[in-house]
Amino acid sequence: MSWIRSRKLPLFERIPVRWRIAITTAGLTLLILVCFAVVLGNVVGNRIRNDFREELRGAARSLAAETNISTAFGPEVTKSPDLRAFALPEDAQIKILDAYGHPVAGTNPGVNLGVPSRGIHNLGELSVVSEPITSTNSDPGYVQYARPYASVNDTVSRLWFFLGAGVLGGALLALLAGLAVADRAMRPVKALTALASRISHTRDPSERIPVPETDDEVGELARTMDGMLQALDEAHSEREQSLERQREFVADASHELRTPLTSIHANLELLQAAAVGSEDDKHAVDSALSSTKRMSGLVSDLLLLARADAGRRAATKDLDLASIAAGALEEVQPIAGERRIESHLDGPLPLEGNPDELHRLIRNLLENAVRHTPDQTTVELTARCDGDEALLEVLDDGPGIPADMEDQVFDRFVRGEGPSDTAGGGGSGLGLAIVRAVAESHGGSVSASRSTYGGALFSVRLPLEQAPEQPAKTSGTTAQRL
Repeated sequence: MSWIRSRKLPLFERIPVRWRIAITTAGLTLLILVCFAVVLGNVVGNRIRNDFREELRGAARSLAAETNISTAFGPEVTKSPDLRAFALPEDAQIKILDAYGHPVAGTNPGVNLGVPSRGIHNLGELSVVSEPITSTNSDPGYVQYARPYASVNDTVSRLWFFLGAGVLGGALLALLAGLAVADRAMRPVKALTALASRISHTRDPSERIPVPETDDEVGELARTMDGMLQALDEAHSEREQSLERQREFVADASHELRTPLTSIHANLELLQAAAVGSEDDKHAVDSALSSTKRMSGLVSDLLLLARADAGRRAATKDLDLASIAAGALEEVQPIAGERRIESHLDGPLPLEGNPDELHRLIRNLLENAVRHTPDQTTVELTARCDGDEALLEVLDDGPGIPADMEDQVFDRFVRGEGPSDTAGGGGSGLGLAIVRAVAESHGGSVSASRSTYGGALFSVRLPLEQAPEQPAKTSGTTAQRL
């Protein structure tokens, strides 16, 4: 697929479809009109030239039939029409010659029309035809009749000009008509494209495509797409129902498991406090108690995520985020080891939320920093007011988050294990997923990036109930090595 996208398409295939249709239509029309114009131009041009020649011959024959010459007392014309009047309408030149080719009369003595010969020949700008005198009682002689052939060429040139203009005009009209027809034909496809784009943005396959009444290719495409959307909608509904059942099952199972786990945990604590039995029994009780604690935590995590998926928000109240952060910090300090934990909590940060869930959010971020950083690392917790939001940040100077995992660390069951991890077992992969679920259920957001120290930076933004009246003051800074 990537090869297909990167392959450079030919120029014609990169043009919009309606323009391709119009250009193809105009090109075919232009080809047809050019062929037609070439044939018509040659036929009509030849006909014009033939008519010109026939007019020359006809005028020469008519004049030869009406002309008499006599050579008894020297060559002279004894009978003929008025030569100037005969030549004037066609701007012609006329010469009457005796049998030896000597001029007897003519319209212009200074014009030489050459030696009489059969057929039509060109002399300068004139086309000349020679005809023998056929009148009765006339001595032999010739009549030469000449007309300029420039008018014929002008007529043929105008013919080609009008044919060329007609071809270009027809091609342009075909292009415009092709655009109009293609635009009208592509209008349903544009509507389908717009609807498909809207569905891709809204991700709502329940929309339906209006199926046209016509039984053509576009109608078939619309019916196919509508059927595909129906199938997708049904699959989406089935998937949502399946996920809803899974969420309900996880929520119900997690809720039901809390009671027996609490009972087991209490009994194990009693056995541990009684300190009876052998060392092996005590070790078994300690191991079972530790496993029960991990199981209780996992069940609580699953229950919280299941409630978040179902849109069920826990009971909320007015609280101070800075105080919640301080409490979570105290809880994490015993497991920090050789790491240095610093806090900069500027309060108060009043907001409406669930204190247990927010406590879990901050604790998970701190535990995540402790787990994924080596000893002698500094972990910093800050909480301050940023406009109308509370900004909570946990950063460290550890190895940081891989660049390709910054958008994936909040997904469920994603584990970023590495050589700096200090906790065994790899975790459940739900800690940061819970962070995102709690932040979003409180109308906030969470993001991961690289800190200025080169390590990881987790930022949580939560809407404040009301902005502090005065600038926030630093409540204190703790720097401990535990």
